[in-house]
Parts: sequence; structure tokens; C-alpha cells
Amino acid sequence: MKKTRLKTIDRILEIIGKSHTIAVCSHMRPDGDCIGSTLGLALALLEQGKEVTCWNQDPVPSKLRFLDPDQLIQSPRPIKRPFDCVISVDAASIERLGTAQEHIANRGTLINIDHHTSNTRFGDVNWIASKEPSSGELVYQLIREAGWKITPRIADCLFTAISTDTGSFQYPSTLPETYYAAGDLVKKGANLAIVCDEVYQSYPLSRVKLLKRVYNNFRLTHDNQIAYFWLKQEDFSRTGATASDTEGLIDHIRAIDPVVVAILLVIHPARPWIIAGVDAGCADAIAISVLIDIPGGTGIVRVIILGQAVAVLVRIPVIAALRGIGVDIRVLVIAVAIVLDPPAQLPAGPESFV
Repeated sequence: MKKTRLKTIDRILEIIGKSHTIAVCSHMRPDGDCIGSTLGLALALLEQGKEVTCWNQDPVPSKLRFLDPDQLIQSPRPIKRPFDCVISVDAASIERLGTAQEHIANRGTLINIDHHTSNTRFGDVNWIASKEPSSGELVYQLIREAGWKITPRIADCLFTAISTDTGSFQYPSTLPETYYAAGDLVKKGANLAIVCDEVYQSYPLSRVKLLKRVYNNFRLTHDNQIAYFWLKQEDFSRTGATASDTEGLIDHIRAIDPVVVAILLVIHPARPWIIAGVDAGCADAIAISVLIDIPGGTGIVRVIILGQAVAVLVRIPVIAALRGIGVDIRVLVIAVAIVLDPPAQLPAGPESFV
């Protein structure tokens, strides 16, 4: 399936062609798309004879380590000589690069490749394709347009990136081109048996113990349409789980009938409250992602709904903004209440929120 070639792709390939030392960086707390697209691009650049440094502030999640047997992804560190160019993949802002940000200041061109609507366009060259379901698909397009070889290992990485960010091709954001890209990656050698087993069928015992605590503690409100749960520090210490073990937990609660909105609350030892995710499946809120970082109880709520981004500071603008783009406030009022008025103590029940 042929897409119209973008001038931005030509510009990116021109910069890469003139560069020798290249850093590929991605967002902190990496997920499947982050790791898969980063490694896929880094491996492709290595195939072209480039000197590649691959950085992420946080470790590769255990279920994705099979993609990086050579430990290509490293923690950021001081580098004496400058990079000819730096490529950021799947990071919506430069702050999301974490500690890598300070180590890439000595550079030539900064290329920003991402699919998030909220991207701040922080690069010298920005390729932001918000209609694409994953950054992995963008990297796939870049490699195809460059005419570079897709090895089986690159295919594994990009297939993992695309599959995980589309919910194994189940999310409404999945496009016909997505299936074509996945099929082509299989033709190029992506090992579906290994990828699916490692990503979807293999979980550490610590994650299973954490999931047990989720099932024991989740709450329902609003005629069972809204489900929410929280994870405290003791949940992690008692189970031996890490932050990467929380990925996908919200899906188990969201799948309960008749739940339409599931909310995951994580209490971080360094911050009072973090809402790590909101998953909505109702018709009025097909694609919701609410991210909140509230040091000291204040912060910005970013809501991405049907491809639109809204940034607000207080409750009334939140409600007005959500209503303005057709979201049913009845199924989100609990999330807004939690985000903007974090309780001093863990709530005993839904009446504490509303």
C-alpha cells in the first residue's frame, strides 16, 4: 500500500545521510512502542554503518528484553564529542526524554518523530503524524522510504511496537495501512510465535500478584460504569513488582461489563498522586488518555479525546472543555474530581469523590 512521500521524510533522510554519530532517544517509563521503535531505528542505522548511541532513562521492561539481547539501549551518560544528529522517537516533549535531555545538548540537528497529538514540536525537524496509531509505523515508513533492508530483528522490534500500541490491532486507531505494515514485517521475518509469547503470554509472578491485589481492591461507581483502583507503595514492595508490571492492568478492569471508564491511580513515593491512566470505551469518549503529574497537589490535566488535545488547570475549564468536544461528563466526573481535588487519604468509596 503506497503512501504519498512526505518532504519531511526526505529532509530527515538527508540529515541522516550526512551524519555519522547519531543518538536515538525515547521517553522515560518506556512501553512497547517506545522500545520497539527505538531499537528498530537504531538497528537500521547500524546497518547503514552509522555510529549509534541508544539511550533511555529507565530500564527496558522485562517482557521486552528479548528485543535487546545486546543491551543496545543504555542509560544516558556524558559524551565528550557532539552528536551529528539526535533522533527522538515516541516522546511528546523534550522533558519526556528525562536525563537524556541534558546529555544531547551538544549536537547538530534534533529530529523529532512521534505520533502523539500532544507533541510540543521541540525538534529542529518535526515529523508528527497524530493519525498514525504508533511511532513504530512511522519508523517502518522511514526505513521503507530510505530503501534500507528490514532484517528479522528489526521486523521483530517494529512488529512489537505496532502491535502493543494498537492493543494487538484492536484499538479504533488501527488503520488499514497498519495491517499492511504488520503483514510486511512478518514477510521480512518477524517471529510471531516469539513476539506474542514474550509480550502477551509471559508474565512474571510479581505481576500476577499485583493483578490479584487489583481484583481485590477495585471499586465501582455510577451504576457500575466507572471502575477505579489504586496501587500504593506497599503493593509493589509486597509483590516485588515494578512500574513496568502495571502496563495492561487497567485492561482487566475495563473489560468488565458494564464498565465504560477504568481509572488507574498510582501513588508514587516522590509525588503525592499520579494518575497513570484512564481507559474509556464509551461511544462519546472513544480515545481518552488522561495524564496527570501533581507535585504538591497541583498540575496540568492533559486530555486527548478523538485526536484533540485540551490542557486545563482548574475544574470548570476541564468540564467546559470536555463538554465542548462532546464528552459525557457523567462518566468522567469521578476522574476530574480525583485529578483536581486529590484526597488527603485514600477514599473508602465512590461517595468520597463526587
